[in-house]
Amino acid sequence: MYLWFKLLHVFFVISWFAGLFYLPRIFVNLAQVEAAEQPVEYERLSAMARRLYKFMSPLGFGTLVCGIVIPFVTGWWGQGWLHVKLSMGLLLLAYQFYCGALLRGFEEKRNAHSHKWYRVFNEVPVLMMVVALYMVVFKPF
Repeated sequence: MYLWFKLLHVFFVISWFAGLFYLPRIFVNLAQVEAAEQPVEYERLSAMARRLYKFMSPLGFGTLVCGIVIPFVTGWWGQGWLHVKLSMGLLLLAYQFYCGALLRGFEEKRNAHSHKWYRVFNEVPVLMMVVALYMVVFKPF
C-alpha cells in the first residue's frame, strides 16, 4: 500500500511543482505588460495564469493528501524530519494561496510588485523543495 501512495505522492508533487514554478513566471511577464497599453497581451497572460492556477490546485490537494496518508501507512509520525517535510508542504500550500491573491490583483489591474520582485518570488518554492528533499533523503532527525 505504501508504494502506491508514494507513487501517487511523487506524481502529484512533480505536477504541482510545475505549476508552482510556472505561475510566478507568468506573473513576471504580466508585471512587464501595461494593461492599458497592451490589453490583449495582458488578458492573454491573465487567462493563462487563471487556467494554470485552476489546473494546479487539485494537484496540490493530491500532494498533501498522499503526503499525510503515507505516515499513517508507515508509522513515521514520531519522526522529526517528517514534521519539517509536512511543514514545507503546508508552506507551499500557503504560497499557492498567496499566488491566487496575486492573480486576483492582476485580474483587477492592481499589481503592486515589479517584475524583479516576481523573479525573486519565483525562487521560494525551490528553497522549500530543497528542504523537503533533504528531509526525505537524509532523515536527519
